[in-house]
Amino acid sequence: MIQSSGVIICLGYILGLLFTAVPGSGVWILVLGIVCAVLLRRGAKPQRLLQKSANDVASNSLLLTPLPRVWLIAGLVGLLASFYFQWRVPQPTATDISQFVSSDSNNQEQLVIVRGEIASNPRLTRSQRGQFWLQVSQLDEVRNQKDTKETQKGASGKLYVTVPILKATGLHPGQEIAVTGVLYKPKAASNPGAFDFKKYLEQEGTFAGLMGRQINILDEERQWGWWQIRERIVRSQVMGLDIPEGPLVSAMVLGSKAVDLPYDIRDLFVQAGLAHALAASGFQTSLILSVILQLTKRAKKVTQVSLGGLALIIFLSLTGFQPAVLRAVIMGFAALVGLALDRKVKQLGSLLLAATILLVFNPLWIWDLGFQLSFLATLGLVESVPAITSFLGWIPPAIASLISVPLAATIWTLPLQLFVFGVVPAYSLLLNIITTPLISIISIGGIISAMFALILPGAGSFVAGFLHYPTDWLIRLVEIFSQLPGNSLVLGSISTWQLLAIYGLVFLVWLVTWWQKRWWFAGLIAIGLVLFPAWHSASTLSRVTVLEAGAEPVVVVQDRGTVTLINSGDEGTGRFTILPFLQQQGVNQVDWAIATDFQRNNNDAWLEVLQRLGIKNFYAYATNKENSLADQAIPQVLQKQKGIYQLLPVGQTINLGSTVAQLINEQPMMQLQVLGQSWLLVGDVEAKEVERIMKAGGWPSPQVLWCNAESLKDLVMMLKPQVAIASSGSLETTVLSELSKTSTKVFVTAQDGAIQWTPNGEFESFTQVSESKSSVL
Repeated sequence: MIQSSGVIICLGYILGLLFTAVPGSGVWILVLGIVCAVLLRRGAKPQRLLQKSANDVASNSLLLTPLPRVWLIAGLVGLLASFYFQWRVPQPTATDISQFVSSDSNNQEQLVIVRGEIASNPRLTRSQRGQFWLQVSQLDEVRNQKDTKETQKGASGKLYVTVPILKATGLHPGQEIAVTGVLYKPKAASNPGAFDFKKYLEQEGTFAGLMGRQINILDEERQWGWWQIRERIVRSQVMGLDIPEGPLVSAMVLGSKAVDLPYDIRDLFVQAGLAHALAASGFQTSLILSVILQLTKRAKKVTQVSLGGLALIIFLSLTGFQPAVLRAVIMGFAALVGLALDRKVKQLGSLLLAATILLVFNPLWIWDLGFQLSFLATLGLVESVPAITSFLGWIPPAIASLISVPLAATIWTLPLQLFVFGVVPAYSLLLNIITTPLISIISIGGIISAMFALILPGAGSFVAGFLHYPTDWLIRLVEIFSQLPGNSLVLGSISTWQLLAIYGLVFLVWLVTWWQKRWWFAGLIAIGLVLFPAWHSASTLSRVTVLEAGAEPVVVVQDRGTVTLINSGDEGTGRFTILPFLQQQGVNQVDWAIATDFQRNNNDAWLEVLQRLGIKNFYAYATNKENSLADQAIPQVLQKQKGIYQLLPVGQTINLGSTVAQLINEQPMMQLQVLGQSWLLVGDVEAKEVERIMKAGGWPSPQVLWCNAESLKDLVMMLKPQVAIASSGSLETTVLSELSKTSTKVFVTAQDGAIQWTPNGEFESFTQVSESKSSVL
């Protein structure tokens, strides 16, 4: 058991890492340590914990009130932790592969040949390409397509590689290969709520990517690795269960990061609130230890501990050293140590020790979402399950356990999920209660099947076959719940102060007796902290956002609770751009949607939006009656949602409250009146044609102009708008220099990201707002 002084020092280290997000970093932890040392100096003498009965003697031990120097040491450790974090932040070296990425915008197609060793199992991306990590050893630059090369360059670092799926087939970790392709530097998030690819790669110690075209295998020899055992298990279970049941069982045993699980199944479980079922962690380690200890209960303790430790090491190696599994394995070893010493291990102490050890090994995991959720969920299980089970004492213990476990995990992880995603799976708790028996059966059967697969793949497939019905029932249950109305409640991302306030309430209920008796009051306050700011923001916010979405203008108008969405971009824009933004804003339904058909017959993004959010009124300006919106999927989905679909002729005006929209002619041009401001959206139309159309229709010059980068200069000179927004390309320095001499404020979404405007404010770019926030934090 960790004594109280050890707890304080561990907390000091963890808080020192957490405080790297604020100015001053660990200095604040040092100040806090000094303050605690001064305030608590009177109670610094060791005191024995009073024991209420003789039966408690075995379970209690000496509890020491920390001495002042312990608080000082903890503060100093927190200060050092902040410096240690900065020291461990990955930085590209002089020979890192990212240093060789061409900075010339006109040289994007510079071919290179990168040699190195594959560092991970190839996986399938959402764009149906193979992806793997490559440990770089050499770089060759290709001058031309005839394969004439420059002098070979020594390079290092780790590279994010994607190749056509057929090229990745048969590759495995440890293999020496040469990949021909185009190097690039990852981009940061350009829209609010979007995935930050650059940040993700930096957390992995990677600063460049390679769009591969061709692979040459330099080392045909298959070296042994844990990937072979993992592949043997997965192949055996897929053979016995087929797809998707086979990969799902493998993911529940080895974790989704170690198994190439289909994205539709992965998304289904995540949206339903069952993502934890796909993450190998505490449940599997507890199950493995229980089986080992039960089978060796008549053996000596040395044998039990040795076999238990060996089983944990094998399981850890198979799962790929994921943070959540590492945490569970360390706690498992703590339990084995307690068994060997005949001492009861305090779960909270072992959890804190496990977190500290992992963060010493890799302090960057403090900002890893998987690590955070795993730690919080385990903390909830350790500290809150007994109290909830006791409160539910009036129902059978088995049912009380089914309720208390998911409820405790939800209480401790939900605030963080709201902070990151802004979405609450409405039926998550009920679904967890119903599916827990199935998940337990599948996990136990999957582990047994994996053990047989290691000996004989056919036997593993035979055992896995018995899991067909439980796995099928689990998938069907998740599908049924995902189709229920309101299955995902979008509340919007909460702020940092809301997150800290809610967790403050959780800790008060956990530690303070007065709040423990009034847990319902704390719950009401927490709900109010989430709902009231969300309601106030939605009812008062008026803002226009032009999202960075490539060649088509995607505009979101928010006006005091009503939401208008204009255009949807190309395939993938709905999933990766529009939906994350609307979820961050707490939008559950779009009131008006307009499809201008700037990009012909591209309705995939609209379908992506409709699958997750409802649309009340959908208007399509048809510029080609035969082809425009010919796919009947959109009207059918709207009919199921009881939304209105209307196909409008060119020139008809739509009145959307604060927004008035009209497609001017058959060319991609649209006039908008948004929150009292006139906008003009111009697609692929020549500047002279725009001038002719404007004069013929008697249209005044717009206050805001959107167009592609190629037409920006001519249109700005002709229309003289107050603000011009360009996308789908990059502007030359000479053009920007000329435009800077005009009175027009110019934005380029490819560089500036999303552009936002409020009636009482100025136009701001997303990158500008992000930089100002990071300069404060």
